[in-house]
Amino acid sequence: MVSVVQDVVCIPNGEAYSFNCGSIFVGFSLMCEALGRNDIVPMYNNMPPLKSCFSNFILDFMKRQQLGVVNFQAGEIYNSCRAIEGNILESLVNDIGGEKNKVWAVGPLHQTTMSNNELRRDQVQDKWLLEWLDKQESNSVMYISFGTTSVFSEEEIKEISIGLELSGVKFIWALREGDKFDVLGTNEEGEGAQLPIGFEERMKGMGIVVREWVSQVEILRHKSIGGFMSHCGWNSCMESISMGVPLATWPLHSDQPLNALLITQVLKVGVAVLEWEQRDEVVSSSMISRAVRTLMVSNEGGEMRKRAEELGGEVRKSTEEGGVTRSIV
Repeated sequence: MVSVVQDVVCIPNGEAYSFNCGSIFVGFSLMCEALGRNDIVPMYNNMPPLKSCFSNFILDFMKRQQLGVVNFQAGEIYNSCRAIEGNILESLVNDIGGEKNKVWAVGPLHQTTMSNNELRRDQVQDKWLLEWLDKQESNSVMYISFGTTSVFSEEEIKEISIGLELSGVKFIWALREGDKFDVLGTNEEGEGAQLPIGFEERMKGMGIVVREWVSQVEILRHKSIGGFMSHCGWNSCMESISMGVPLATWPLHSDQPLNALLITQVLKVGVAVLEWEQRDEVVSSSMISRAVRTLMVSNEGGEMRKRAEELGGEVRKSTEEGGVTRSIV
């Protein structure tokens, strides 16, 4: 917590820095909200108000944290990259931070780590998935994952299943423990998320449903992956962007709606499965199918993929010797 580290400034030659695991865009929006400077936040179509993304308690807590560090921190560190958020970083520095508060984008952290210790395929737990991907055409497979804590109703899981089947696009769906429809313990038998009867049998050869942990970065970097349907947690966004994979955005809460807006409207490397104001509705199978096909088989999706590949190349280059990220870490 901020209050714990305030005494750092009393240490001779000591400086305090705050590390932000989210996007610069979210940090900038939170700081503007805390300072009452919403006039300088870029306005995009369907810009979600922060109070619709966070509970009042969490939003007030984050505002206090943001304001609490202003007077004693020497700078901020973000898991981001100038290639992705350079303009927003400059706005944060020039419009909010001032000369006393420096900001560094040192990401992507996962790419920096992997470049020094490449995973060998025989060490990857789910190498059978990679072997299946080896047999598919380039950019032909959609990867679907909503993180480890996302929760969907049984009805929504059914709609996702039908939507994927209707799309006719090959897929890998990481349907994890967090996707259980009975997260409150209403299912006495403790079963996981229930798929429509016969779905997995019908999808043999077309799609794979995985119920355990998968190596997401290894899957995203495979040449057969052409799109990623995601909840837009920042780590997932960074991994997808750095691998040059466009996204189908499905934000659920917290920073995710703003990250989704960054993906679709600022960077233009993704398509929205739903708009944030539709968050309380069940997303229909037709909407899901439409988003998948737009991203995977349309000319519009091809343009998004081209931009994503170009941006991914810039991000990877930034972590190499002499790159903008490598030069400051």
